[in-house]
Amino acid sequence: MSIEASNVIPEGTGNDELDKAIEMAGYSYDPTQDIFYSTMDPWQRDIGYCRLYDELAAPLGMIIDCEPIVFDYLDKKWMIGFWKGQYDLVTGCEIGIYTKAFDIDVFGVIRGAYYNCASNTDLLQMSYTLKKNDQPLFTRAGKHWWLTGFKLGEFSDPSELSMDITITLHNVSMRDAFVNGLWNAGYPLAEFTRNSATVSFSFTTPHTPPPITRTPNTDRIIQRKNQLLCEKYLEITGTSSNIKDKVKAIEEQSPEIYDKLFKAGISKQLYETFSSRLTPIKEKNK
Repeated sequence: MSIEASNVIPEGTGNDELDKAIEMAGYSYDPTQDIFYSTMDPWQRDIGYCRLYDELAAPLGMIIDCEPIVFDYLDKKWMIGFWKGQYDLVTGCEIGIYTKAFDIDVFGVIRGAYYNCASNTDLLQMSYTLKKNDQPLFTRAGKHWWLTGFKLGEFSDPSELSMDITITLHNVSMRDAFVNGLWNAGYPLAEFTRNSATVSFSFTTPHTPPPITRTPNTDRIIQRKNQLLCEKYLEITGTSSNIKDKVKAIEEQSPEIYDKLFKAGISKQLYETFSSRLTPIKEKNK
C-alpha cells in the first residue's frame, strides 16, 4: 500500500482481513484519532474531479459544504478544493489538489472543467484541524494531493464544522496565484495570512455557490436519515472498545450499516457508470 507522507503511522485495525477491505476502499485507519484517511494512490486518484461530483453528493446521502478555489499557475489551471460535512455515516473533511485536463459536457446538462488529480510533482504540503462547534475532532498533515479524514458514527451539520487550513505552495509566485483564487472566490484579505509560500485560513461558511442539489428541505430529510444511521451505529457499537470489534458488531447486527462502511464519497461503480458520458468539449494543456 502506498501511504502518504505524514505523521500518522498506519497501524491498522489489528485485523488483516479488515485492513485489506479498508485498503481496497482507498483508505487507512489511524487508531490514535479513530479516523479513516485516504492513501496516496487509491482508486479515487484515477477519477479526477468535476462539478458533477458535488452535485451528486446530496442525492447520495452526503450533506457537505464545498469550496473550489481555481487559479492559473505555470500554464496550468489549478483547482484546490475543500469539503466538510456529513458523508452518510461519517463526519469528515477533505482538501484536494487538481489540474485541469479539458472541458466536458455531462449528459448535456452540466458543462464545465474536468480536472486530473495532482501528479506526484504537484503534491503540496498541507495540514488542517477539523473542529466541531470550535472543539477539535482530528488533525491531518502531509504532502499529498487528497488529504482527508473521516470519523465513523459521528453526526454533524456542516455549519457546526470548520477547518483551520495551512497550505504551503511551491513558491511565492504560486502562493500569490492561489491567494488571487481565494480573493476571487470571496475571501477578504483579513480572512487569511501569508508567510513565505504558506497560506493559512479557516473554512467555515462557503464563499462560492453551493450545488443546486443542496436545499433546506433536502438537507433536512437526508440529515435526518444520516442522524438515525449514526445513532444506530453508536447503539450497536457502544460496548466495543476498538474498531475491529465495532465492525464485527455492525456486520452481525446491521447489514445495512455494514454495507455503508468505508464508502465515503462517490463509489467506484457509480463513477464507471457515468464516466463514459463525460464528453470532452475542448482539449486543454495539462
